[in-house]
Amino acid sequence: MTTRHTAPGDVDPAVRAELARLRDSIDNIDAAVVHMLAERFKCTQQVGHLKAAHQLPPADPAREAAQISRLRRLAENAKLDPAFAEKLLNFIIAEVIRHHESIAEDVTGPAAAQE
Repeated sequence: MTTRHTAPGDVDPAVRAELARLRDSIDNIDAAVVHMLAERFKCTQQVGHLKAAHQLPPADPAREAAQISRLRRLAENAKLDPAFAEKLLNFIIAEVIRHHESIAEDVTGPAAAQE
């Protein structure tokens, strides 16, 4: 079965305009997501410094599990696939832990970062 696609030059101008409008919205949302992630990482950097100063471990499995559960509920309420939301948060958590390990190593040396 072959799918026939319309050549770009044959697309109705109203359709092209609507695509452009939607893509502009996507671009704006992507920019907001990047800025929100940057703000989130500023907070997690502060958490990492606090943990390192008080010799707390970089990872907090109980907190992470609670966050995943919370995010899955938020995703369901927003009609977003909860499994996708969980994968995204797991990716973010892994990066945060990596940062926290690096901060702990800078503050207390390599051995403390692995505890």
